[in-house]
Amino acid sequence: MDIFFYEAFEEEAAKIKQHLPENIRAGFTWKTIQEYGQEQPPTGLISIRTQSQIPRQWADKLDGILSRSTGYDHLKKYEKQTGAAFPMGYLPLYCHRAVAEEAFLLMLALFRKLPQQIRNFDTFHRDGITGMEVWGKKLLVVGVGNIGSQVVSIGHGMGMDVLPVDIDKKFPDLKYVEIEEGLRNADVIVCAMNLTDENEGYFHYDLLKQAPKGTVFINISRGELSASEDLLKLLEEGHLGALGMDVYEEEKELAVSLRSQTPSNNLKVAALKKLQQKENVIFTPHNAFNTAEGVDRKAEQSVQQAIRFLEKKAFIWNVPYL
Repeated sequence: MDIFFYEAFEEEAAKIKQHLPENIRAGFTWKTIQEYGQEQPPTGLISIRTQSQIPRQWADKLDGILSRSTGYDHLKKYEKQTGAAFPMGYLPLYCHRAVAEEAFLLMLALFRKLPQQIRNFDTFHRDGITGMEVWGKKLLVVGVGNIGSQVVSIGHGMGMDVLPVDIDKKFPDLKYVEIEEGLRNADVIVCAMNLTDENEGYFHYDLLKQAPKGTVFINISRGELSASEDLLKLLEEGHLGALGMDVYEEEKELAVSLRSQTPSNNLKVAALKKLQQKENVIFTPHNAFNTAEGVDRKAEQSVQQAIRFLEKKAFIWNVPYL
């Protein structure tokens, strides 16, 4: 076997098989590494997404890892923990539009109280479902890279007053603001930052408390950037008006707990499950990338990465070494 794909859901696996050359032998499972339960890697080159826990003892048995994700913080963490020195690849360009559109799916659904509207159809009552328009609202976009720049573009197109925040101001046509100014004025905050060791937990209680009461918070980047217990506190205090998320703290444990319907003793997972029950919260299962167009690009680029690695022992898009 040349490559084994973990976390490959049905549509993704089908697309990868369409793009794979006949001479590359591949295995597939929808499970994470920990759910699949192997003691040894099935082959030298494996491909994961973000929920697999790569065993430490595999560090001297693997030739390479390809993460089918735009972020690579989980690979850097594994490299740091184990000293793994083999090539690691990722996919930086396949889903930036899809993820940005998911931010607006969550935003519009929360602004217009979509879950409550759907519930009220059974009685056809309109009590308690008056929503808001996004036109003229102040949109704070924190992290203006491939995804964040698309959020900015869509926000402008919807008539929002966009406030971009980034330490790397690479779009000269944008009028950037500092985070404190943006927070003071935000109606809605979209987290589109890359996760690093330095910014983990960036959206903590004291920071978000600076936003006006009723602000909507959206995270389509990485769950570790927003502390789940702090979000729960802010929502229960009535400071945050609504919450939309596609990514989560302790996502590996959360995903396995939900799929297996087994309890978790992790306080962060418990906070997320409590948040899930609130009607002003919408959670999606790390699915922002998952459009037909995005999945096709993802499959094609994954195969391009695999071919390059099998030929050259290096990826087209390599994770930088420590």
